[in-house]
Amino acid sequence: MKYIRYAFWGIVAIALIIVGMANRGIVTLHAIPEALAGPLGISPEIQIPLFVAIFVGVAIGLLIGFFWEWVREHGIRAGARARGHELNALKREVDSLKTEKHEGKDEIVALLDKAS
Repeated sequence: MKYIRYAFWGIVAIALIIVGMANRGIVTLHAIPEALAGPLGISPEIQIPLFVAIFVGVAIGLLIGFFWEWVREHGIRAGARARGHELNALKREVDSLKTEKHEGKDEIVALLDKAS
């Protein structure tokens, strides 16, 4: 299984290298559309290779997706936490009931009963 994982990541790395080599041309990224940049008098832009723009776009998309999923699962995590607290409370109650049941009895019988 480990070799399959290494092979997969090797293929992904080769694919990324190929995409990077094929898209080495310089592109200009504008932060504001040119129609708005003229009247405002500002034109923030950056020149980077196209593969960098592609990889940054994919990375930002992944981060947004991870954050969206984390927010979506908040209710599930809160419910699991509440059930865990309830389970711990019930375990403590069962343990206290077992000790009350065996009060005044032989300690060996109580230990054997507690183990089972």
